[in-house]
Order: sequence, then structure tokens, then C-alpha cells
Amino acid sequence: MNLPIKNALFPLNRHQMAAFVGAFALCAAVNAPALAASPSAAEPVYGPMLEGFTYPHPVQRFEFASQRQTLRMAYMDIAPAQGKGNGQTAVLLHGKNFCGATWETTIQALHGAGYRVVAPDQIGFCKSSKPQAYQFSFDQLALNTNDLLKSLHIDKAILVGHSTGGMLAIRYALNYPDHVAKLVLVDPIGLEDWRAKGVPAVSVDQWYKRELGTTADRIRNYERNTYFAGTWNEKYEPWVQMLAGMYRGAGKQAVAWNSALLYDMILTQPVYYDLPRLKVPTTLIIGDKDNTAIGKEYAPEALRSSLGNYPQLGKAAAAAIPNARLIEFPDAGHSPQMQYPEQFNSTLLKDLAS
Repeated sequence: MNLPIKNALFPLNRHQMAAFVGAFALCAAVNAPALAASPSAAEPVYGPMLEGFTYPHPVQRFEFASQRQTLRMAYMDIAPAQGKGNGQTAVLLHGKNFCGATWETTIQALHGAGYRVVAPDQIGFCKSSKPQAYQFSFDQLALNTNDLLKSLHIDKAILVGHSTGGMLAIRYALNYPDHVAKLVLVDPIGLEDWRAKGVPAVSVDQWYKRELGTTADRIRNYERNTYFAGTWNEKYEPWVQMLAGMYRGAGKQAVAWNSALLYDMILTQPVYYDLPRLKVPTTLIIGDKDNTAIGKEYAPEALRSSLGNYPQLGKAAAAAIPNARLIEFPDAGHSPQMQYPEQFNSTLLKDLAS
């Protein structure tokens, strides 16, 4: 069976990826013997910096001073497969409800193809610091990432940004164009200005109250409808539990507060207007069944259906970005790299090689 991809066809492997077995075993070790969608199933509890959840590669931490405090930025730095190094580095930037670990299969594909891979957790996310007070901005996160890469002696890299990580990758490429060899944007959000289209202002307190109510069921339902185009596979469940586990622990308030601050950043700092200023080679990979739009739930009901139209947004963004290439996955939702990993990785490697 083949999944149609505009511009190319790649075979679809319908079997579950073996790389996810480790994640399932981990959840079992923390009293989650069954990862079915049943709300009565035992569920893991993780710390505010995702303590207790094991990443697919060793995690290191970059300690730095920012906004009058010391912060720690977690990251994985994976050397290319032995004897296959091609001298290039790929930096993978995760989305809002993702972590560096969720790039697992893409890391393995790039590693095997000879790339050095760096996958950080941004401040406020996953295994990185959750500051009590922080002026979150894409400029600040780009600066943090640039300082991390400097510490690793990486002068130029390929940036692969997914979702919110796509917004960050755009800002990084605008601020540090000489350090970007290529930009790959995977279902980036921010391809429209939600506020200008009619999404009302949402206060940080509103976001915080909403985030305090985060549960595995809510995460799972949202991901099914948005990330995976109405489908579900149990291989996604470890990533649901990864997020939900932080909201079950003693650090729930810190996790929810940072999440609220980050949602405010996303909604109020559009990158849409800056797309024509990009000067680095850019590829857009779009799942045509994606419908992500931050703040959609707060918008007037008549407006909601017009937001997050990714077939339209992808084409408009490709037209706005100088010399951009557009690759569409017609049957994919917001996360083609997780929904169709083999095809996504094959597509990515071919694009990088070209």
C-alpha cells in the first residue's frame, strides 16, 4: 500500500516502529502496564523537568544565564553513524506539545545517513528549566539555541522545525541567516495571524486555568483530531503519557504556568509577516489534513472552520518565501513525521540531498 505524496511516492510501512518499544517499556516500568486509552489504566507520574521519562539518547544540559537567572537547557547530541559522517549537522526543533524525544525516528534516520543531530528541549519545555518568571519570545528562544550551538562549536546547521518549532526556526533563520545551511519547516504554525483574523485576546491567567485541567484524555483526543487526521495508533500513546505525566506530578503548577506563558507567546508573536524576508533555502512539508490554529477554541464559532486550513496556508507560505519548495502529505495531519515516519524520513533525506 502506498501513501500518495505530491511530488513523490514512497512505500508505507504499516507495522509499528521498533524504536517505540523502548518508550512502551519505560511506561510499563512506571506502573503503566497497559497504554490503552482506558481512563482507569495506571498512568505514570513525571517531575516538572520530565524526571522519570527516558529519552532515546543520552541527555546533556547546557547551563546559561538569562534574564537574571541560571537556566538549564536539555539536549541530545547524536554523532553520525560510524564511518558515515557527512560533515553536516541537523538541529531538530520540537513543537508546543512535543519534546526532543518525539523526534526519535527522524534522529535515527539522520544519524544513519551521516548527520550529526542536535535535538534540544527549549526552556519551559520537557526536560529543560521551568522558570517562575520569564519573558518568553521567539527571539529569546532563538538566542538560547544559538548559544547552545556555539557551545557545541556548531557554526552552521540545517534547521528542521515542527509546529511551534517551525516558528522558532523561522525566527532563528531571520536573526542568524549565516548560521543556517537550510530550513525545513514541518507543519509550522504561525502561517496566519490568528488575532488579525478575529481570535480574541486570551490572558495568561486564562491559559493557566486551561492548562491546569490537562489530562491524558484531553491530550489524546486533541492529538487524534489534529495531529493524526482523526486516526489513532497505540504507538502514539507513550507521547501522550509523556506530557500527561508532568501534569500528575508535584510540579504541575510550574508546568502549567510555563505552558500558559508559551501559548501567550505563540498567539501574540506571529511570524507570518516575516516570511518574505527569509533568505535561506527553505522547504515546507505540510500535512494537508492539519487544522491547527492556536486560540481557535476562543474564537467565534463562525470563524473556527476557516482557521488552520493547511492546504491553503502551505501554498500561500511557499509563495511568500523566496524560492521555497512545498511537499504535501495529502493524508497526514499535523505530525507527518510521527504518523508516517518512514515516508517522512525518506522525503526529508531526499530533500536534504537535493
